[in-house]
Amino acid sequence: MLLEIAAFNYESALLAAKYGADRIELCDNEHEGGTTPSYGTLKSARANISIPIFPMIRPRGGDFIYSDDEFNIMKEDIVLCKQMGFEGVVFGLLKDNGSIDIERTSILVEHAYPLDVTFHRAFDRSKDPFKALEQIIECGCTRILTSGQHPTATEGVAIIKALITKRNNPSVKTVIGSVNKTKIGFTKKFNNPRTTATFNA
Repeated sequence: MLLEIAAFNYESALLAAKYGADRIELCDNEHEGGTTPSYGTLKSARANISIPIFPMIRPRGGDFIYSDDEFNIMKEDIVLCKQMGFEGVVFGLLKDNGSIDIERTSILVEHAYPLDVTFHRAFDRSKDPFKALEQIIECGCTRILTSGQHPTATEGVAIIKALITKRNNPSVKTVIGSVNKTKIGFTKKFNNPRTTATFNA
């Protein structure tokens, strides 16, 4: 199982790389659940960290239903991340009925190509996680970040296991989010090479 660290600033990202992270999800604004890092943070991280970095593409906190202007900002940020040489990006979009915004997600995946794309924990706000799983695969995302539609992965373990079992596309990986670092042994429940555990720095 790979170890991913969600770093909410440049210093945390440096420490994560130094102490053995396999990959970094780079964000800003921890109390908002993560938003897009600044250009300066992105530039410094790319210049000084050699392990894969997936910046968060999220123009604001709150829900995952975006205006046309916000959607255009997301497209521009993805293009920037691609130009800067990042290995992947992280985003998620929903409709107001709680379903996956398939059309816009597909457009962002196309903008990101050939980067890996993680559909983030907007997934945990979807009304039907099993239908959402298939829709996200259809859109071309390569990873799904989830804590099993609960605040923490330890609470959502049953849904996570069911999602891993149901997943019928071996190219899509599951990223387990919101695992407390004191419960690292919990990840042994998912001894699967296509599963990643994410911890906050």
